[in-house]
Amino acid sequence: MTTIRELLKEGSKRLALNGVEEADVDARLLLLHVLNINSAVFYMIMNNEAEETVIYRYYELIDKRCTHYPLQYITGSTEFMGLSFKVDENVLIPRFDTEILVEEVLKLDLDKKKILDMCTGSGCIAISLKKLLKGNADVTGVDISEGALKIAEYNAKMNDTEVSFIKSDLFENINERYDVIVSNPPYIRTSVINELMEEVKSHEPFMALDGKEDGLFFYGSIIKSAPFFMNEDAVMAFEIGYDQADSVKDIMKEDFYDIKVIRDFAGLDRVVMGRIKSIR
Repeated sequence: MTTIRELLKEGSKRLALNGVEEADVDARLLLLHVLNINSAVFYMIMNNEAEETVIYRYYELIDKRCTHYPLQYITGSTEFMGLSFKVDENVLIPRFDTEILVEEVLKLDLDKKKILDMCTGSGCIAISLKKLLKGNADVTGVDISEGALKIAEYNAKMNDTEVSFIKSDLFENINERYDVIVSNPPYIRTSVINELMEEVKSHEPFMALDGKEDGLFFYGSIIKSAPFFMNEDAVMAFEIGYDQADSVKDIMKEDFYDIKVIRDFAGLDRVVMGRIKSIR
């Protein structure tokens, strides 16, 4: 007889032997996923005998995680800003750090304003803003990837939010002006991508990671075009890499003022925001 507790212990052991970080946490989350229960129920049944179908399915998922295939892609979902989002290999997995960007935008006066989320991916930023603003803003998400947009549209329906999505190479298919443009663009230098964790470099979409040679390509492209798509006194807000604040500020200073940098909970530069000087 194998108990659920013993099954968890073995799963954690296998993950640890294969170099998976936070093996205990991942083993537990995968078991909760297989059992389709929450933590409270888990502690009530952990000494029960595990069914053979559960054992088989659990070890199947453990073996997959041992290859460093991302946990969130295995379970098919993740949490962001307290909301649930579907994810697969078409989109980056939403990170906790990106919540800083959403929280800073939420501090603005956004009642009846128009918001554009450039490089929307899973739609987590656009959908979170719409949901937390309780419908008092017009939110649009843009991405070049059809696969990403399908996931974003699914997530909008799942979270009962009305967000518009447009397939566009940056501003190519955009015809309106906005009060806020928010973006978490690709910002990893191409040469650095192969140094990332196996989970990221081998499974998350390269296109959503690659910020070209210096990691600043998309910041420059977005900032250059933005004045043609912003209303008076509109705000631009970016997530950035920890060492990119000064560079992004330099790119912004010609067309934006009141530029500020916000740090994350680790004390690292995470968000750059500024207001448009004049529209075009």
